Amino acid sequence: MTAAATAPDQGTAGPTPAGALSRLVQEVNDSGVTYQEMADRGIDPDGNKLPRQWYQKLVKTPPVNPPSVAQMHAIAQALGKPFRRVQEATAEQWLMYEATELAGYDEEVRIIVGHLAGKPKSEVMKWRYMIEAEERARREAGE
Repeated sequence: MTAAATAPDQGTAGPTPAGALSRLVQEVNDSGVTYQEMADRGIDPDGNKLPRQWYQKLVKTPPVNPPSVAQMHAIAQALGKPFRRVQEATAEQWLMYEATELAGYDEEVRIIVGHLAGKPKSEVMKWRYMIEAEERARREAGE
């Protein structure tokens, strides 16, 4: 005699997507770096290491609290990634903050981009067209 399969409870949520830091650790693991190798090379500025299980848990069942700054340094070493990348992934996973950077641009450009952030697409397009028209006019004038 076989038992009838029960339908999944419609009130339960499916698996939640992994956070940014969890995905980063998983990507490094998928590339062939074991959790033990991460634990061996992940050393914070005070010489402390995170255990192998810490990396496994981060991927499988992330903790409620984010890693400390010292732990982020160890994670960066463990993953072979820049500290800034680990810091951004931590902020995204625990604070729902996605870091953006305008490398190579001065403060004026950052202010302009910051001003346009959150504006409707029509407003952003208007500014883009004005900037492009100004550049075209300069080229045509030979400046």
